[in-house]
Amino acid sequence: MFYFCLINIKMNYNTFNSLEESKNIIKENEGVLFFFSTTKCSLGEALEPKVFQLIQNNYPKISFYFIDIQQLPDVAAYYNAFVEPTILVFFDGKESIRKSRNVGIEELSTAISRLYKIIFE
Repeated sequence: MFYFCLINIKMNYNTFNSLEESKNIIKENEGVLFFFSTTKCSLGEALEPKVFQLIQNNYPKISFYFIDIQQLPDVAAYYNAFVEPTILVFFDGKESIRKSRNVGIEELSTAISRLYKIIFE
């Protein structure tokens, strides 16, 4: 838990505390990325900062949210994110990209780039 809080402060992750809040976030933002994992998933721990930096540097209009599956199991269940890590990207309120487990940063960037250009440029 302390590790999760430290990362949140350090990287300025957006957070929420309920399923209802997650639904509102998707409705209120044109682009949202949900990163589902736990602080005990070594693959998720390695991938998380890379995805965060990708979004911050290349897709600034997308809001990044880390969701700890152990802390918010109802949110993970609602979005069918049972594998760690799972990345969901929403554009205009609709799930547009879903990646799980071994996700390549280039592969993710290519998928986001196409839709990002359509929506924001």
